[in-house]
Amino acid sequence: MHSIDVFIIILYVFLTLGVGIWISKRASKGLNSYFLGGKSIKWYYLGLSNGSGMFDVSGTAWMVGLLFLYGAKSFMFMWIWPIWNQIFIMVFLAVWIRRSNIMTGSEWILTRFGDGKAGRASHLIVAIFAIVASVGFIAYFFEGVGKFMTIILPWDMAFAISDTSLLTSSQSYALIIIFLTTIYTIKGGMFSVVATEVLQYGIMVIAGVLIAGYTFVSVSDLEISTIISTEWSTLFFGNTLEGSWSGKLAAFNNLIDTQGYKMFGAFIGMCLFKGFFASVAGPTPSYDMQRILSTRSVKEAAYMSGFTNLILFIPRYLLIAAIVVLALVFLAPELATSTNLNLGDLEIILPNVINNHVPVGIKGLLLAGLLAAFMSTFSAFVNSGPAYIVNDIYKKYYKPKATDKHYIKVSHIASFAVVILGVIMGFFADSINAITLWITSALYGGYVASNFLKWIWWRFNGWGYFWGMTSGLIIATFQFLLDQNKNNFEVDSWLFSISHVSIIYIFPIIFLVSLIGSFLGTLLTPATPMETLKSFYATVRPWGWWQPVYKILKSEDKSIAKNKNFRIDMLNCGIGIIWQSSMILLPIYLVIRDYPKMWMTIMVFIITTILLKFTWLDKVRKLPDYKEISILKINSTSKDEESYSLARETEQL
Repeated sequence: MHSIDVFIIILYVFLTLGVGIWISKRASKGLNSYFLGGKSIKWYYLGLSNGSGMFDVSGTAWMVGLLFLYGAKSFMFMWIWPIWNQIFIMVFLAVWIRRSNIMTGSEWILTRFGDGKAGRASHLIVAIFAIVASVGFIAYFFEGVGKFMTIILPWDMAFAISDTSLLTSSQSYALIIIFLTTIYTIKGGMFSVVATEVLQYGIMVIAGVLIAGYTFVSVSDLEISTIISTEWSTLFFGNTLEGSWSGKLAAFNNLIDTQGYKMFGAFIGMCLFKGFFASVAGPTPSYDMQRILSTRSVKEAAYMSGFTNLILFIPRYLLIAAIVVLALVFLAPELATSTNLNLGDLEIILPNVINNHVPVGIKGLLLAGLLAAFMSTFSAFVNSGPAYIVNDIYKKYYKPKATDKHYIKVSHIASFAVVILGVIMGFFADSINAITLWITSALYGGYVASNFLKWIWWRFNGWGYFWGMTSGLIIATFQFLLDQNKNNFEVDSWLFSISHVSIIYIFPIIFLVSLIGSFLGTLLTPATPMETLKSFYATVRPWGWWQPVYKILKSEDKSIAKNKNFRIDMLNCGIGIIWQSSMILLPIYLVIRDYPKMWMTIMVFIITTILLKFTWLDKVRKLPDYKEISILKINSTSKDEESYSLARETEQL
C-alpha cells in the first residue's frame, strides 16, 4: 500500500466523519427529524442517498464474479432480488406509500388494517421483521468488511494478551470501520446519513470513472477481443446455458454447469414470476422505504425513486465492468488452472485486481469508494432498524407520551443496541452465513404474498396478513433447514432431491403456502372495519378489487375517483425495466469496446426515456404538492401537534 493511497483513505474517513458530525445538530428536534430528516430533505439528495445505500461491497463483488463467468446476460441474475422492484416503486408504489404520511413501514400497516388486535398483530410482525433483518445484515456487514479490509490493507491488526488471541485482524478492521460509521449515524440520524451518503456517492462515481479510464489505457482492443467471445457479449439465450469459454479457459464451462443455472430459460421464467409479485408487494421495511417516507411530498417521492434508478447503475457497472476486463486479461488463465475451481474463487476477483492490477492513486480512490459503499449501506440499516424499535414498539406500547428529547435519547440507545447485537452475531463467523441466508430466504420468502394482497384486495385483513407472513416464514425456514443439511440425506431420497433444488424454484411453493395462510386467515376472521378501509382507500387510492369500499365512498362524496391506472402502470413498468437494463448494459459494452451494441443500447435508453417522459413523468407532475394524512382517527399515538396542524391544512385544501 503506497503512502498516497493510505493518505486518500484517511482523508476520506476524516471528511466523512466531519460532514456527518457537522450536520448532526439538525436531528435533535424529534423522532420525525431524527429518522426522516423532518421530511424536509430535497428529493435529489434522498435519491443520491438511496442509490449510495444500494452500492454495497458484497453485492459488487458478487456481480463482478457473475459478469466474469456469464458475460453480459449476467445482469438477469439480479432479477432474483428483483432489482426492478425499484421501477415498480418509481411508477406507482412510491406515491401510494408516501400518501400515508407516517414514519415506518410497520406503522404504515396500521393505515391498512386499523389499530385493533388484527392490525396490531400485523404491525408487530412487520416491526420484528425489520429489526431482525437489520441486526442480521449488520452482522453480515461485520464479517464482510473485515475480510475485505484484511485482503486489501497490509497491516496485521490482530490483538492478543499473553499469547491469548482476543481479536483477529479481520475483526479489528471491522470494529474500527463500524465504530467510525456508528458515531455520525447515531448522532445525526437521517440528516447525517443522507449528507455522508451524498459525499460517498460522489467518491464512488469518481472511482468508477477512473478505473474505467485506466482500463482503456492499460488494456488494448486486441487483448479484449482475444478473450471475450461473441457468446459472452450477447443477450440472447436458449433453454439451456452453454458456456462460451474455450481452450485453456474451458474449465469455466464446467463451473457454469455446477451452479444450478444450466436450465437458463426456466431460471429466467422463475425470476419473472417471482419478480412481478415481489415488486408489487413493495419495498421491505428497510432504508429504501425510509427514503420514500422522508420526501417532502407525494410528487417528490416519485421523483426520488426515479432518480435513484437513473444515478445508480451506470457508475456502478462502470466500476464492475472495468474490474472484470482487468480480471479477464490478467487473472483468467491463472484461475482456470486452479485444481478446485469454485464460485469462491470468483468472489476474490475484486480484491485481487485492486491489489495487483490498479496503479497508485486510483487504488486509493477505489478503496475509498468501496469503503464508502460499505459505510453508506451500513449507516442506512443503522438508521432504519431502530426506528421500528422506538416508534413502533417503545412509543406505541410502552411510553406513548414523552418529550422529543426523551425519544431521541431512546433512539440513540436503540441504535447502539442494534449495532452491538449485530457485532456480537458477527463474531460467530461459522454461523453468520447461515443466519444471513435464513433472513434473506425465509423472512423475505414469506413476505411477498401478504404484501401483494394488502394493496389489491379490500377484504384482506390483519389476521390474513399475519398468518400469510407466518405460514410463508415456516415453509421457507423448512426449506432453509433442508438446504443446510442436504449433504446428510441419502442420495436419491426425496429429501435429498428437494434439498438440492435452488431457492428460486422453491419460491412458487412458498408463495402458494403463504397465499393459503393469507386466505384462511382472512376468510375465517371478521373484515377490517369499513371506516379504516375508507380512510385507506381515500388516501392511497390503489388499483385492484376495492369496489365495495369505492361504492360507499362514492355515495358519500361524488368527487371520489376510482384508480384506473393499472394498464398504464404495468406498461410503464415494462418500459422501465428495459430502461433500467439499458443503463446496466451501456457501461459494460462501453468498457469491453463493443461499440455497435453500445450504440444500440444508447438508442434503447433514449427511446425509453422519452416514452417514460410522456407516460409517467408528465402524470407525476400533475400530482398535488400538499402532504396527505391517513390514520389520525385510527392511531391515537400519532396525535401530535404537527400531525393535527397538517390535518387541518389538508381539510382546508
